[in-house]
Amino acid sequence: MKHTFQHWTIDIENHIAFVTLNRPDKKNRMDHTTLFELGELTGIISDDHDIWVIILQSNGECFSAGVDVSLIGQMMNQEADTYRDNLRMAQSYLDAFESIEKPTIAALHGHVIGGGMILALCCDFRIAAENVVFGLPEVKRSIGVIMGTQRITRTIGLAHTKELVMLGNPINAERAQQMGLVNDVVPFDDLDSHTLEFARQFLDLPPLAVGLCKKIINEGQFLERSGQDLEIELQKAILKSQDFKEAISSFFEKRKPVYRGV
Repeated sequence: MKHTFQHWTIDIENHIAFVTLNRPDKKNRMDHTTLFELGELTGIISDDHDIWVIILQSNGECFSAGVDVSLIGQMMNQEADTYRDNLRMAQSYLDAFESIEKPTIAALHGHVIGGGMILALCCDFRIAAENVVFGLPEVKRSIGVIMGTQRITRTIGLAHTKELVMLGNPINAERAQQMGLVNDVVPFDDLDSHTLEFARQFLDLPPLAVGLCKKIINEGQFLERSGQDLEIELQKAILKSQDFKEAISSFFEKRKPVYRGV
């Protein structure tokens, strides 16, 4: 099955959704249309129970060179309230994608700059080609990182975040892995196959339980002690699922489980 947007495509095959940012002539820079369509496709992915895992990728020479300059130019002339509302709307699309209760994997190549890096950080896992260059150059343009400083901090910690955000210098794939920004670094020619192999691990797991674990991790980090209560509350619903019964039955019957996502 395929869904086509102006700036994106979604191809669904064997429980895997390949979500592709498709503005190669603009180096996959993001504008209002890109972000609005991200919100639309997030709804499609969330509602399709046949999708168990998502691979986020891009066509062209790089993953994304960031926010389109036209969008930045528009922001410069806006009233404060309009500027704030537009940023909150853009943020909501990224938040929704980040909150999908299914595993998301970003396949990264070339430049992953500014907003492109924030988009990648909305994924649960990041696999980088050896030619990747990460950067958050906003400070050199006399602005702060928007739509995601907290995402960076949660991923790599305060010290590394301050290095990237306050200096604005680019880093290569090796340094990114040292910081914990990416899970794996692979040769460019192996990026697609390695990412697919990584994604296929989730096809042997019960999708409802995987989504539950993601929700607990993402939301529980903000709840401290009450995060443990969240674990307990969310477990109750999954105990009634067919996948839970199948997991227990297959364990005692010493056979491979067959999950259906219900």
